[in-house]
Amino acid sequence: MDYKKAGVDIEAGYKSVELMKKHVKATMRPEVLGGIGGFAGAFDLSAIKNMEEPILLSGTDGCGTKVKLAFVMDKHDTIGIDAVAMCVNDIACSGGEPLFFLDYIACGKNYPEKIATIVSGVAEGCIQSECALVGGETAEHPGLMEEDEYDLAGFAVGVVDKKDFISGENIKPGDVLIGMASSGVHSNGFSLVRKVFEMTKESLDTYYDELGKTLGEALLAPTRIYVKALKSVKNAGVTVKGCSHITGGGFYENIPRMLPEGVRAVVKKDSYEVPAIFKLLQKTGDIAEEMMYNTYNMGLGMIVAVDPADVEKTMQAIKEAGDVPYVVGNIEAGEKGVTLC
Repeated sequence: MDYKKAGVDIEAGYKSVELMKKHVKATMRPEVLGGIGGFAGAFDLSAIKNMEEPILLSGTDGCGTKVKLAFVMDKHDTIGIDAVAMCVNDIACSGGEPLFFLDYIACGKNYPEKIATIVSGVAEGCIQSECALVGGETAEHPGLMEEDEYDLAGFAVGVVDKKDFISGENIKPGDVLIGMASSGVHSNGFSLVRKVFEMTKESLDTYYDELGKTLGEALLAPTRIYVKALKSVKNAGVTVKGCSHITGGGFYENIPRMLPEGVRAVVKKDSYEVPAIFKLLQKTGDIAEEMMYNTYNMGLGMIVAVDPADVEKTMQAIKEAGDVPYVVGNIEAGEKGVTLC
């Protein structure tokens, strides 16, 4: 008896590392020390000495059951972008710059080419958010997971100067809410998605005119990363008063998280076009509208609150970063919460 016969292939692990090295290398920043393969990822923090009061930010998350779609479609090159996005968007939401990222892949069996493909997506997410992939772990779990299954999660660290930290405490009535377009369902609510649509290759390969693509392509579209958009807004001289990453819990849970007591967010549902994938999901699943807004981003992946005088500069800065902004509402005096109208 040996480890391989027990279900863990050490040689496959070595091969996975070799295959992923080129992807990891593409994410390197000057601050990364020691290269690839050390016991710990090392990152030089000398640059933060230029900040008055540096604050470290961290975020950890996964892709949820969205990985099930990757299994069925046998498409694994974008799910890593989702893992990165879920972490770095939270860091950017606090005004921070993501510095580095680590991934964790648990699999039933290590197929080196598949693992390297997953990591290529992680690397792409890091490139999009300008953070370094400094380490990770691939754990083979025979007997715990099916051989063709895996789960993916990650952890990111960022930094922000205290004066630039977005806390929401200065939001006041009259401030304007600007939303940034999502790329689709992102990485939340897929347990419900999988109840509405049949998770078969045939079903996911079905083309829908209203989507302009197959169902699988629409659902597997990677989560939008908003790091560059928020950095562009900051560089434009705009003070973002509050920021909400619209993830699990949709509008009703996430928007109030950025609000101080005594103010209420008012979002106008007709201020932008809800993407077709959400309309198809709601119609096919006979899902109540309130539940849709309480589960999904409904086409807005990030919402910021700014002073009315900064609206045009904010809109322009978001566009220059390649994202699509909408003025979606405003802040009113009232009980902390959100009103959709």
